[in-house]
This record gives sequence, C-alpha cells and structure tokens, in this order.
Amino acid sequence: MGFIEEYLPATAMFGLQVTYAIMALISRAALLKGMSPRVFVVYRQAIATLFIAPIAYFSRSKSRRASLNLKSFSLIFLASLVGVTMNQNVYFEGVFLVSSSMATAMTNLIPAVTFVIATIVGMENLRSGSLRSIAKIGGTVVCVSGAMCMALLRGPKLLNTTQGFVVKSTLFSVESGSHHAWLLGSLCLFGSCCCWSIWLILQVPASASYPDNLSLSAWMCFFATIQSIIVTLLVEPINLQTWKIHSTIELICYLFSGIVGSGVAFFVQAWCVSKRGPVFSAMFNPLCTIVTTILAAIVLHEEIFTGSLLGGVAVIIGLYIVLWGKAKDYVKEEGKEKQSVKKEEENCESAERISNCQIDLEEPLLSKES
Repeated sequence: MGFIEEYLPATAMFGLQVTYAIMALISRAALLKGMSPRVFVVYRQAIATLFIAPIAYFSRSKSRRASLNLKSFSLIFLASLVGVTMNQNVYFEGVFLVSSSMATAMTNLIPAVTFVIATIVGMENLRSGSLRSIAKIGGTVVCVSGAMCMALLRGPKLLNTTQGFVVKSTLFSVESGSHHAWLLGSLCLFGSCCCWSIWLILQVPASASYPDNLSLSAWMCFFATIQSIIVTLLVEPINLQTWKIHSTIELICYLFSGIVGSGVAFFVQAWCVSKRGPVFSAMFNPLCTIVTTILAAIVLHEEIFTGSLLGGVAVIIGLYIVLWGKAKDYVKEEGKEKQSVKKEEENCESAERISNCQIDLEEPLLSKES
C-alpha cells in the first residue's frame, strides 16, 4: 500500500502529460486536414459537458448542493469566457499556425505569467532580499526570454527540412508554418498562457462562491459551449460544411479531447493536487513538451529549429526556478498550518488538564462514607 501511495501520483502525472501530448498531436493533425479550430472548441466543450454533468449531478448529495446565485453565475461565466472560450480558441489557432511542440513548450510559461498577474492584483507578495522572491523574478525573466527566443529567433533547421502539410488559416489568411504564421501563432500561444493564468486566479473567488468543484467544472463547460458557438458564428462564415465531421481523425480528436482531455484529466489532476500539492503537479509540465516534440518530429514531420529548441530549454529552466521559489511558499504555508494545528492540540490538552485538576480539587480526598 505504501508503494502505491508513493509512486501512483507520479505515474498518474506521467500518464496525464502523455495524454496531453497525444491530444496536441491529434488536434494538430486534424487541423491540418481542414478542421476549424473554433468548431473544434465547440465540439470539445459540448462532449465534455455531456460527460461531466451527469457525474457531477449524481455524485453529490442534497445537503452538499450549492446554489447558483448572481455572484456565482457571474464568476463562473467570466472564468468560462477567459479560461476556456478565449484560451482554447487562441491556443488551437496557435497550434494550427505553428506546431504542436511549440504549443506545449509555450504552456510552460503559465506559472511565470500567473506569478506576474498575481503580483499585479496583490495576491503575491515580494520581499526585498528574499531568495525565493529573487528566484521567482529571475525565473520569470528566463521564461519570457526563452519564449521571445522561440518566437523571434527560429535559427537553422535541425530536423525535417520540408513540412508535409500547408493549409491557410481562415482567421489570419496566412499559411501554416510560414514566417508570418510563426509570429502570429506565437502571439496566440502567449495570449493563451495569459488567459489560462487569469483563469487560475479567477478560480479563487469562483470556488469560494461555489464550493462544489465538480459542478463548477460542469457549469464552466456548459457556459463555454454556448460562448464558443457564438464566437464561431461571429468569426466563421455560416456554412454547414464547417460543422460536419469530414474524417476519422476529426471524430477521434473530438471524442478524445472532450472525454479524456477535459473529463478524465480533470479527475486525475485534482487527485494529484490533493495528494502531493500544486507544485508537484506543475513539475511534470515539461514532460509533455519533450514527448510532443519527439512524436511530432516522427509522426507529423514537424520542423525543429535551433532557436526554438534553445528557447524551449530556457523556458523549462525558468519554469523550475519559479517552481522552486513557489515551493518555498508552499512549504512555509504547510509549516504554518501544522504549527497552528499543533498549538490547537496543545491548547486542548492544557484545557483538559485544567478541567481535570478542577474536578480533582472539587472531589474530597476522603469520602463521607469512609
């Protein structure tokens, strides 16, 4: 049992990152076959809603059901708009314009961007001379520098001098893999990281207002489905052919990303965070980049550039520096919680001793009968 508790979270996170890598690869392949990124987001969220909603409804008791008031509705709607609708639309547009390996490498920016936004809104404190604060700032600078290197300094090609698929984007009217598409795709991926970071911060008031996390996810997927349909109707030309499933890879992409990528991944991620904490979970993010880069070069023949490779390495190094600084905070908060629990136990013990002493004093040494 101890062996399972020790290694099962790491095994689960490894499987989760491989799942994310597979999702990035099949979505890239389907996008190059002509699948619309906006329609893909709609189908993904719709399938995720149909998967999560019944589980959320039947798994909670009547006493635990939270009411969806105006404040909860506003927070969940805003979190869905920023963290799901905007995030996934710009992310998959970036995947289409650049590559799946570039997309997974850019996601390593999320802890650094989250730190910057949290500092701006006052949720993160910086102390002058503190080593952990210096680590957070330095790691953020390294992450951003690596991302700029990936976007601007592509450098010579290392593998796959020719790309197998060239498709024009309906949103920007540029061909995927071209120089302009590389810059636009990099901006889309960076915007996706910013949206994801804002979503993480919005989770704090949303979870406080609506504490049922499983139902919260179901509501977010439902709102995101409606929002994504509106975005698609505004951006895409009204054409029924766009909404049809044209190939087997599209169907696999919809089902895999909706059920596994949004449904199963939620349970695995939440379980790992509850067992080992958020820092442990974030440490496995670069694994997705490595797996995706290797498989994308072999399966999809994606081009690998020197500047992108060096920038990706810099982003991963910066990520671990930021995580090291955050790990100090996590250990410190955990220590404070343990100290508070210990003090409460000591107070209870001392109160129990006092009550026992009072009882002993109240009772006579010799009974009246004796």
